[in-house]
Amino acid sequence: MNAIDKLNHVLQFVKDSFVGKNEIVDLLGISLIAKENAFLLGPPGTAKSAIIRELSGCIDGGKNFEYLLTRFTEPNEIFGPFDIRKLKEGDLVTNTDGMMPEASMVFLDEIFNANSAILNSLLMALNERIFRRGKETRKLPALMFVGASNQLPEDEALNALLDRFLVRIRCDYVDTDLLEEVLLAGWKLENRSTEKPAITPNDIIELQQQSKKVDLTPIRKQFVDLVHNLRNTGIKVSDRRAVKIQNLLAASALICNRTEAIPSDLWVLKYIWDSEEQIEILAGIIDSIIEKDTSSQAHPQARYNKMPNAEELMKEVQLLASRWDGGNLSFEEQNVVKDKLRYVQTRCNWIKKNEHKQHIETEIEQLWHRMLQTA
Repeated sequence: MNAIDKLNHVLQFVKDSFVGKNEIVDLLGISLIAKENAFLLGPPGTAKSAIIRELSGCIDGGKNFEYLLTRFTEPNEIFGPFDIRKLKEGDLVTNTDGMMPEASMVFLDEIFNANSAILNSLLMALNERIFRRGKETRKLPALMFVGASNQLPEDEALNALLDRFLVRIRCDYVDTDLLEEVLLAGWKLENRSTEKPAITPNDIIELQQQSKKVDLTPIRKQFVDLVHNLRNTGIKVSDRRAVKIQNLLAASALICNRTEAIPSDLWVLKYIWDSEEQIEILAGIIDSIIEKDTSSQAHPQARYNKMPNAEELMKEVQLLASRWDGGNLSFEEQNVVKDKLRYVQTRCNWIKKNEHKQHIETEIEQLWHRMLQTA
């Protein structure tokens, strides 16, 4: 079994263990190949830690480091204490045994609790895979860092930390209709005796190197146009992030056993949002592009969720109508409502039942009419 088959086998194993989390698992697989960091946003109890733990447990021979950050977390708790023996000799050397600098997979829960004492070292580790403390400088073996939080940072000083996570994934409670499946999967997970599939750190490093050889030429112009479009929409895509996103595009192609990228690989751009308001806007823009690619070689996530729930869409329209009719919206807030409405309108095209589709479209047209009247 080659490295890509091993990884896909591991990802499928993790998906089978957690109901309704395929999107998260697939994006973690993409991040591993791309050697980019991933951030999970969601309330407690949504299996953020459990998913990472399960994936980490399948990396054979790799060391894993997991830590819950608090406002009072000290550098020693993350990087390790100073070596007492060396300290007696006058050398400040960190004893990193079992700590983050030796881990191949790193999960930092409540990442935005990071304080100033560890922030600079953490930023360098996330961005450059380098650990620096005093005169010490060493390369980190980390394949990927995963951060998680219940909320996005409010302190501007922590925005630099969020920026180090290229992939941002929303992790919500599973739909109540799937609760029975969740309970069964959870019971199996607690009592499982089957052997886990495995992939080694060297296998993952091999995939990271292979991804550098993927040909992005077929979609580069489309990607450039898309970045311009996103910037015009108000979604910040810096030159540095645009360059790094190419790693995600290559990873999407490679995990599908392709050596060149196709338009559907642009699906990964749905997960570069800075705020929750941008999630639906990005989805609307990207979905309108990737739905035109009907290739059988597309990544499964590029073809996923083509048929939305009509009831859920109706609720979204009513919520947007309520916000608009409530008045007192700033110009920027009005544009956000309009962008979300355009996204819902696009999603309507995928509803199967005509009577449901027509009912929602009527509500949307009436809302657009009210918007024009108040413009």
